[in-house]
Amino acid sequence: MTGGGALLGSVRTALGAGADEVDLVQTAARVAWSTIAEPGDAVAGEVVAALGPERALGAVLEAADAGDLGDLVGHCVESGVSGAEDVIAFGAVLRAAVERWTPRLGRSDVGDVLAAAQAVGAGLLAPGTAQWPDAVDDLGPHAPLVLWTRSVPTQARPGLAVVGSRANTVAGAQAAAEIASLAADAGCAIISGGAYGIDAVAHRVAVAAGAPTTAVLAGGIDQLYPAGNVDLLRNVARQGALLAESPPGTRPTRWRFLARNRLIAALGAATVVVEAGARSGALNTAHHAGQLGRPVFAVPGAFSSSASVGCHRLVAQGRAQIVVHPRDPVDAAVASGAPFAAGRRDEPLAGARHDPEVLRVLDALGRRAMAEHEVAGRSGMSLAEVADALALAQLQGLVVQTSGGWSRA
Repeated sequence: MTGGGALLGSVRTALGAGADEVDLVQTAARVAWSTIAEPGDAVAGEVVAALGPERALGAVLEAADAGDLGDLVGHCVESGVSGAEDVIAFGAVLRAAVERWTPRLGRSDVGDVLAAAQAVGAGLLAPGTAQWPDAVDDLGPHAPLVLWTRSVPTQARPGLAVVGSRANTVAGAQAAAEIASLAADAGCAIISGGAYGIDAVAHRVAVAAGAPTTAVLAGGIDQLYPAGNVDLLRNVARQGALLAESPPGTRPTRWRFLARNRLIAALGAATVVVEAGARSGALNTAHHAGQLGRPVFAVPGAFSSSASVGCHRLVAQGRAQIVVHPRDPVDAAVASGAPFAAGRRDEPLAGARHDPEVLRVLDALGRRAMAEHEVAGRSGMSLAEVADALALAQLQGLVVQTSGGWSRA
């Protein structure tokens, strides 16, 4: 894309101090990509990394206009995109990706996105700038293309991700408060999702202690959600940072809540699950932290407590260390100065299998990898439903996407 002077000026303003550290045209293309691809889209991540944001965007626009992916596939093969060596299989994966991107290609307006961010005083973070949180790069092709922020996350301190149930118990709130307080005393930044329950307790303790805290939003940076936590989130923005990868105006959805959990896990040097029911989203965060090689802890509760079932399963399955003392996860975060061992794979957590649409796509998948249209034919679901169900299943570690399509993990 070739940006006009006014557009590049808006990009420069949004980047602030980081504007001189990156190419403004490439950054504008990254912003465009963030409006086209959903968070964590691995195909978009691979293509952008290999071709560069501007060239990748131009190639996808040309392919969509012409209805022919030949040149786009050729560019990917030449640039060494992972899986592109099998041209036929890769072409099917890329075609499915272009089909899901196409409805948004004509609605991508970088200028409008930058204006919406400016209206709420939000800034832009891009890879290559000093303020970019390098920890998210461990997500590989699932890393965010850009991040929007109110204030800037603290990188000098180790981060402790504190997550748990929205419907917490009194005991859960007390445990979260004690852990967050010890983390603040130890010089940690508190990372969470700004939700009701355990998230809110962790943020409030950090604010009260004067410690930096970051809330990762599931929607746009202008969507302070839930409504009951607006004042809390504003306090977080004043003392720490709000982060979002979806462009301003994006409403939070179930899928985006799950997608943002990978960012919470990546930003935390360690993760502690304080309370979690059998299907709690906090288990999803723990799963991502485990895949990234981050230490994971779970707070035990009464065996009869439904709010602690997920924590107990994490410990029983060897996915998390039990919190014997509230300082255990804090010590792990402080001690984690060494590079993380990314790429470790864990067995998928129980929970997503209960989703009826995920069950249908899992049942449709056979021994060989399948394209999305084939999964749709076998499951009797629409392409859109299949794409959403596969994305949810991938986040839970139930399926993997390869050059040949989708298969069970």
